[in-house]
Amino acid sequence: MIITQAKFLTSAQNLSQCPNYNLPEIALLGRSNVGKSSFINTICNNSKLAKTSNKPGKTRLINLFNINDKFIIADLPGYGYAKVSKEMQNQWQKNLEEYLLKRDTLKLLVQFIDSRHEIQKNDLQMQEWLEYNGLNSIVIATKIDLTAKSRIQAKINELKKITQREVFPFSTVNKRYNDKILDYMENTIL
Repeated sequence: MIITQAKFLTSAQNLSQCPNYNLPEIALLGRSNVGKSSFINTICNNSKLAKTSNKPGKTRLINLFNINDKFIIADLPGYGYAKVSKEMQNQWQKNLEEYLLKRDTLKLLVQFIDSRHEIQKNDLQMQEWLEYNGLNSIVIATKIDLTAKSRIQAKINELKKITQREVFPFSTVNKRYNDKILDYMENTIL
């Protein structure tokens, strides 16, 4: 799939504020600052489409993007470290759970895991939650360009074994991984 058109639609605090576009949706999950927004910008070839930051917790709302008028990508707030109150983190969690469990148009969840580090406890908790709720998901190993080339396949295999999911490498620098990810997403949701 080639993305020829991508546009920001809206931001919503919770499910009730998310308009229904009658298109299949893909939701992006991951720890704060793992690269979800950078992923959107890279696959859409538009560095200003989704807001990015070096500071964790920048994405605080459900941000919806129209891709080729064929599907919607939902960029969700990150879980894990962010300099916000515990009350705010709990509210994000409640809003995300409601969105993930009740959004009728949601067809695929993409969990982003930083390939430079061992899988984190909250990544494993998210995997267990997805499995428990029977949600269709894949894993994208981000920042793969910062992993030694000799270790990339081993890292992918390790994540596959731990998550029991399809795992794709991804880099904002080396775009050679994009086609496989986009083809998988298209074949899964359309």
